[in-house]
Amino acid sequence: MRAQFVLSEIGVGLRRNLTMTIAVVVSVALSLALAGASLLVRDQVNSMKGYWYDKVEVSIYFCTKSDAKTSAQCSAGAATDQQIQDVKTLLDKMPLVQSSTFESSAEAYKRWKDTNPDNPLLAAVGAEAMPQSWRVKLNDPEKYDVVQSAFAGKPGVKSVEDQRKILDNLFGLLNGLQAAAFVIMVLMLFVALLLIVNTVRVSAFSRRRETGIMRLVGASNFYVQMPFIAEAAFAALLGAMLASGLLLAGHFFVQNFLAQRVQFIHFIGLSSVLTVIPLLIVIGMGMAGIAAFITLRKYLKV
Repeated sequence: MRAQFVLSEIGVGLRRNLTMTIAVVVSVALSLALAGASLLVRDQVNSMKGYWYDKVEVSIYFCTKSDAKTSAQCSAGAATDQQIQDVKTLLDKMPLVQSSTFESSAEAYKRWKDTNPDNPLLAAVGAEAMPQSWRVKLNDPEKYDVVQSAFAGKPGVKSVEDQRKILDNLFGLLNGLQAAAFVIMVLMLFVALLLIVNTVRVSAFSRRRETGIMRLVGASNFYVQMPFIAEAAFAALLGAMLASGLLLAGHFFVQNFLAQRVQFIHFIGLSSVLTVIPLLIVIGMGMAGIAAFITLRKYLKV
């Protein structure tokens, strides 16, 4: 009987404050969707780092004849076979090095031509202009500085470059988006809290006569407050379900549309989304319940 009464009171409260309830549902949905998106972006960045950093190579470029006129490091001319072999010998002695592959000028020119087929410089630049290099794969790409300090300035070496620098720009952009989503999420959660507080206040004021009668017949504080707390939690639950639907829709869009066109990114799977959804429901209902409880202690006076 008591459960039936509480449920009936929830229905009455939701109908009386329908517009404010809808506002609460929408604001909670948007804020939780942004919270979930922020968590998923973090997982996406971590997944991409693990996927791409394993493929990162350090390139040790050697001087060419043309570099002698433009680079002080290559003033002695093109790197000799002995200088190239000396670098290989040092690489073989480094435990950090997993593997190393030599790329000749002809191979570098062919790769550049394949990746830039419409470049107008193809007709003016020959294979001799492309530097020879050792392409080095490390056991720990984070320790690129060890290779940099070991080979920068060596005779015949023009430069040591790390592909990770290119990826760091991408990850920096994604981390910036995550931070922006977090800031907007905090603002939206604050708005949702204000709406929940106002909704509970209006609901408590509109039913002050009923609650007064309940007090007179000996109802406990918990029994009087429960319908209001349940209303707020139910509205938050609807918002969390809507937010979950938005995240699932976003996931299917990424997998069925974006992943087909951006194949160089390793996107996270459905399991990551399903892990976030229960967290959103708990956060939404917990936030609403606590906000309603605190509000009722202040405004529900009989």
